[in-house]
Amino acid sequence: MTFWRSLFVAASLLAAPISLAHAQTPQTVKANNVVLVHGAWADGSSWSEVIPMLQAAGLHVTAVQNPLSSLADSVEATRRVLAEQDGPTVLVAHSWGGTVISQVGTDPKVTGLVYIAARAPDAAEDFVALSKQFPTGPARAGIVERDGFTKLSEDAFLNYFANGVKPEQAKELYAVQWPTAASIFAGRTTEAAWHTKPSWYAVSKNDGTINPDFERFLAKRMNATTIELDAGHLSLVSHPKEVANLILEAAGYPRS
Repeated sequence: MTFWRSLFVAASLLAAPISLAHAQTPQTVKANNVVLVHGAWADGSSWSEVIPMLQAAGLHVTAVQNPLSSLADSVEATRRVLAEQDGPTVLVAHSWGGTVISQVGTDPKVTGLVYIAARAPDAAEDFVALSKQFPTGPARAGIVERDGFTKLSEDAFLNYFANGVKPEQAKELYAVQWPTAASIFAGRTTEAAWHTKPSWYAVSKNDGTINPDFERFLAKRMNATTIELDAGHLSLVSHPKEVANLILEAAGYPRS
């Protein structure tokens, strides 16, 4: 083998791993739509601060009215909304809603997943057992159960679930909190879309519902693009611009 041929072969071998690594890097696909999934003890109005910012950027936005009666019901409600979307769609979830988008996000329309202080279970994972490896948030001491459905007490909601939200706004959110089936927290997914879809995560550093270190663990496990906010659990209400900008990034749009 000539000197120049040897040099060419060596250079080709060195270049191959670099080329392969580049090919495996997920690229942000520009989305037309955003579908928002709320979590436990909330309804679609919890996204009301974020929605106008996304619409102003030109995105078609839909907030799922998550029934919170079972994991299966919530997944089906989200799938119905996703089926109505025309083209690439980013799925966004807050809190328990992360369980739903982890299941539904394998749909071919979904180009990215955004988790806002959210659960992110692996397939068939006992998420309750996993969460017990981290301190329990004080909001959970205020869970009140009746006939199989739960709500948060006013004290727990205002001081630990909606901490950082303006008091009058927190009281409005408390008034519309949706009853949540106690059984949904132990529900297990059969899919974990974050294994195959690009993911983004917003950690709430002052979260009184999900431990912030648990959120960091989940974000790292997903290899998610991560930001940290000086916010309580309802960062989508108290820090809507930062949350909207993260969603815009996931959708391939410039930040507002």
